[in-house]
Amino acid sequence: MSEIPRKAVQRTAKLASLPIGVAGRVVGGWGKRLAGRSSEEVNAEVSAKTAEQVFAVLGQLKGGAMKFGQALSVFEAAVPDELAEPYREALTKLQTAAPPMPARTTHRVLAEQLGSGWAKRFASFDDEPAASASIGQVHRAVWHDGRDVAVKVQYPGADEALQADLKQLLRFSRLLQAIMPGAEVKPLLEELRDRYLEELDYRTEAASQRVFAKAFEGDDHVLVPKVVASSPKVMVTEWTDGVPLSKIIRSGEREERDLAGRLLSEFHFSAPSRSGLLHADPHPGNFMLGADGRLRVLDFGAVARLPDGLPKTLGLMTRLALDGRSKDLLDLLKSERFIRPGTELDEEDVQAYLGPFVEPLRTETFHFTRKWLQKQAERVGDLRSPDSQTGRSLNLPPQYLLIHRVTLGATGILCQLDAHVPARAIVERWQPGFAD
Repeated sequence: MSEIPRKAVQRTAKLASLPIGVAGRVVGGWGKRLAGRSSEEVNAEVSAKTAEQVFAVLGQLKGGAMKFGQALSVFEAAVPDELAEPYREALTKLQTAAPPMPARTTHRVLAEQLGSGWAKRFASFDDEPAASASIGQVHRAVWHDGRDVAVKVQYPGADEALQADLKQLLRFSRLLQAIMPGAEVKPLLEELRDRYLEELDYRTEAASQRVFAKAFEGDDHVLVPKVVASSPKVMVTEWTDGVPLSKIIRSGEREERDLAGRLLSEFHFSAPSRSGLLHADPHPGNFMLGADGRLRVLDFGAVARLPDGLPKTLGLMTRLALDGRSKDLLDLLKSERFIRPGTELDEEDVQAYLGPFVEPLRTETFHFTRKWLQKQAERVGDLRSPDSQTGRSLNLPPQYLLIHRVTLGATGILCQLDAHVPARAIVERWQPGFAD
């Protein structure tokens, strides 16, 4: 397939096929149960087939649909193991795999972006993509000066496809509002849309990557590849090797898991104060562990601009929740619009809801596990539980959306890694407001 399906009708039909396909399988599952098969057998089969369809449809669509699939892949750690297993492989594939463009299409984009003599800028160029992302694919090449480089080429039609997907998402804002009555949903979706649309111009990504590369130049723990050249739909950066975190999640040794977890945590919390930016696309395909023990960070298409570092309010909230100062915590949440005017909440309920989330900071080293994340997800996801009702009454101001999403995503990766992390020391050092 050379281009992303562009027509809204065509894309909507493909996206709509997901719930219809799932519904059909569930109905079929009931039939099989009536015929005497166990619910475990049937559930496993339904999950496996659904995972297969999710991968096939989202992988083919790429664009915004694939971006949401990649975001979901981090949260499979929160799903009970018996249901998550079939999704694990399918969603992990989405982090690095999608049907590639034919070479002639790739060459056409390179000629449009780098000029008809684009080939002269490279000593060699591999037509076979080394990896693919949500809106582009990556080729290995050698720059004319002999440097090994990665060349990211955007899929033709990615701009129209991404905008169509995000338009569809905004249409669902009323439905989402009904599910989350306490939150201002539309501004959240608009913030998400604006950040995703920024990714369409690789010059913006290149500018962000240059800032990160400069901030972490010579760092003992993190390596950010330097940008070599950029245009709106093509970006060339220095090539870097390493073991992808997705591989460490699958089969890594204890030492690798703990090191990857610690470096990822340090990068997440330290980047805003060091660079004024937050890397806002946390999934295992964007991180690798190098032979030198440093974390390689890739893909700077989505960033949150934080010129003053992480907001002090988040550090204060975390500290108050950790210390059990429920009245001060409630007052802070009200003043910062985490609770909408007119919404009444009990301070003990708020403490009970937020307290378990800061559990990783209660000990010197915390073991992030799927079981722990599943417990949190069940606690806040069970509509009958008091914690779920409290969560539905809280609001997430739009300016905190990306920070919240990235922290959740990074936590998901730590739990997939099953990593032991000195989270308290990292937060104490890098999160403003926490140690005050």
